[in-house]
This record gives sequence, C-alpha cells and structure tokens, in this order.
Amino acid sequence: MFSGLIREIAKVRALQNNILSLDCSYTPEIGDSIAVNGMCLTVIALDSQGFCLEISKHSSQKVAIENYQGMVHIEPALLANSRLDGHFVQGHIDAIGTIKSIKKHVNQIHFEILAPKQTLLLAIPQGSITIDGVSLTISDVRDESFFLTIIPHTFNHTLFHTYTIGRRVNIETDMIVRSVAHILSKKESLQANPNVPHSTTNIAKWSEIDEILMRY
Repeated sequence: MFSGLIREIAKVRALQNNILSLDCSYTPEIGDSIAVNGMCLTVIALDSQGFCLEISKHSSQKVAIENYQGMVHIEPALLANSRLDGHFVQGHIDAIGTIKSIKKHVNQIHFEILAPKQTLLLAIPQGSITIDGVSLTISDVRDESFFLTIIPHTFNHTLFHTYTIGRRVNIETDMIVRSVAHILSKKESLQANPNVPHSTTNIAKWSEIDEILMRY
C-alpha cells in the first residue's frame, strides 16, 4: 500500500530482460515493495548505486513502459505507522492515459488527460486519482477526459514539470470508487438473475454511494 507521495526521483540505469535497475539514494531491503511511476514492484537486488526490480510481462503490457527510462518517480510502501497525506494507493495500474493539454496559470497548472471510458466512469470531480504514482485531485470530468489542477510545489518537485502533450501516463483510480463500482455491477447481475433472493440485492443506491464518497 502507498500514499501517492513521491519519495525520490530516481534515474533508470537500465531496463533489460524485465529487470529495472535504478540509481537513487534510497536504500530498500530485498523483497521490499516500491512503486515506480505508480507500478508496485519488488526489490530483487541491491548494489552500490541503487537497486533492481523485476517487471512481469503482464505488468509491462499494462503500463506506459516507454517512460521507464531517464527519470522515474519512486515511493516505498507505507509502514503501519506512516502518515497518510495523499490517499490509499495500491500500485496497480488501471489504464494508460494521454496528456491532451497543459495550461499554466499564476499559481496552478491545468492538465487534461484523455482516458478510456471505463476509467472516466471511476473518475469523480474532487475525488482522488494517481498519475504516474502521484496522488492528485480531479478538478473536472468530461466525455473523453478528466482535468487536474496541480499546484506549483507538486509540479516542480515531481516529473510533471517535464511532461509534454502526447505523453502517455499510468493511471490508478481510487480503490474505494473501484470497490463501490464492483459492488454495483454485482447488484445488476443479481437483479438480472430471478433465482437470487431479493434480499441479496439490497445494496446502496448511487446517491447513497456518492454521499459516502464525498466524505472520503
């Protein structure tokens, strides 16, 4: 489990045969979980410059793998006594988005991210989302995209200040929203099955779910 707050920006030494080698000052232990651009990976080796992690074939096909070069965001897994200043992040990439526009203002930067329809269904205005491992707040949702309003501190202390239009990014939607959506999809399946007792379909309505999520 992670919080979406970047610990360090690491340099990719190599990505070869699904082994990702990073140079950084943070020293983990073998077996530790590290989120790299939002993807949860396991440390398999240490060296004097940093450490190595293994990316499964399945995972490499689910992320913007072309961004695992140059510099990357890293975040160690949370400890039981860690502060949670971002939101609960699992390190499981849901989808890949594409930056459509970047507009800078005096004290904020607006990013528009094109995303798959299923991802947009899980995007709630003022709700949380993780982009390349960074915990952010959604400012608006449209038919084909969602918007992020990023403050200068976050912009300057992450790789966002290097991002350009057309770049693909890793997206992880909020785990609570995903859980609620899954429950509601099960409800629809149960209602469509006449052999299931009515009591098993007594699940909260969307309006009730929205109220709960807005408190989160």
